[in-house]
Amino acid sequence: MNFAKRMNLFGEGIFARLAAMKRKKISAGENVFDLSVGAPNIPPPAHVMKILSEEALKPENYIYAITDTNELLLAAADWYKLRYGVELDPATEICSLWGSQDGLAHIALTLIDDGDLTLVPDPCYPIFADGAKLAGSEIFFMPQLRENNYVIQLEKIPADVASRAKFMVVSYPNNPTTAVAPDDFYERLIHFAKRNDIVVLHDNAYSELVFDGTRGGSFLSFKGAKDVGVEFNSLSKTYGFAGARVGFCLGNRDVVKHVKLLKSNIDYGLFLPIQKAAIAALQSPREVIDKTRAAYVERIDALIDGLNSVGWKIDKPRATMFVWAPVPEGFGTSEEFVATLLERANVMVTPGSAFGKSGEGFVRMALVQTADVMKEIVERIRPVLSA
Repeated sequence: MNFAKRMNLFGEGIFARLAAMKRKKISAGENVFDLSVGAPNIPPPAHVMKILSEEALKPENYIYAITDTNELLLAAADWYKLRYGVELDPATEICSLWGSQDGLAHIALTLIDDGDLTLVPDPCYPIFADGAKLAGSEIFFMPQLRENNYVIQLEKIPADVASRAKFMVVSYPNNPTTAVAPDDFYERLIHFAKRNDIVVLHDNAYSELVFDGTRGGSFLSFKGAKDVGVEFNSLSKTYGFAGARVGFCLGNRDVVKHVKLLKSNIDYGLFLPIQKAAIAALQSPREVIDKTRAAYVERIDALIDGLNSVGWKIDKPRATMFVWAPVPEGFGTSEEFVATLLERANVMVTPGSAFGKSGEGFVRMALVQTADVMKEIVERIRPVLSA
C-alpha cells in the first residue's frame, strides 16, 4: 500500500508512546501516577450532567443537528459579553467546534495554500503546528523563552518571514509554559498582524484558570482584534466538559464564515443533548468556576510546595492546569528524566521536548490528581531526587 506523503510529517504522538510505557508498568502489576495528559478529572456541575442525561433520553434529539442552535450561539455571545465585555453577533461571529482540537486541526485548511507560511509558538501544544502542516504550510517557530517570561518577542521575527506569513497561532494563558501575556502584547500583536496582513488565531482555553488574583481576559477585547482574527474558547477546562467536545470559534466574521463552510462539508454538528448541556454550563453561576479554580490551587500548593521541600525548585504556575518544571541537574534530557521518574517512582510526566525545540530542559505536569494524591507523588519522587 502507498500512503500519502503528508504522513511522513508525523511521527507517533508522544502521548501514544507514554501510554505504551504506562501499560507496560501496569501489566507488571504496578500503579502509575499519571500527570502526563491534561485530561480534567473535575466533572461538570451536577445540573449540567442532569440536563445532558435528560436530553439524551429524548428520541427527537437523535436527528442530525446540522448547525448550531440559536440558543447555543446566544449563550456563547452572552457569556463573552458578561465575562469579557466583548460584543459578538451570534449569527455571523460565532460557530461551535468539536472541541478546540477540531478547530486547530482544520482552520488552516481555510487559510493556507501549499507553501504558505504559518507562525507557531515554540514550545506549543503540538496541534498548533500539525494543523498547519496538514494544510501544506511551512512553519516558522516563534520562541517562547524563560528570560522573556515565555512571551513571544514579535519584534524579533525577521521582516522577510513576517511579510510571507499568512497565518499565526498564539495562546495565552499558555500550554505548556503556563505563561500569561500582558495587555501590551495583544496591542502589539494586532498592530503586527495588520502591518503584515496576517490572520491571528488566539487559543484561549485557559482564561478561567488564572491564579494570581486577576481575571483572565480575551484577545477579542482589544481594539482591532476582530479585524485580524479569531479566538478559540472551550468548555473542557472551564466546566469539566472535555469528553463532550464543545468549543467555539469567535471573532472575525470572514474567518468564522469559512470555518462554518468547511465544517458543513465534514460534520453534522454537535449532538443536540450536548448543545443543551453546553448552554446550561455557559449559564452556570460564577461560583462553579471559582470552585474549580480553588481545586487547582489546592493541587498546585500540594505538589509544588512538596517538590520544593525535597529540592526540586519549581515556580508555581500563574495559570492553566499544568506545571512547567525545569529538569533537575544531573538527570539528562527531558525524555531521559521522564523515563527515570516512571521507572523509579512510577510517576509519569511529559517531556518538554514533545512541545518543540524550546521545550527541551523542562517537563510538563498536568494537575489531574487530587491534593492528597499530589502529596503521595511528592513522596514517591523524593528518593529519586536524593539518590
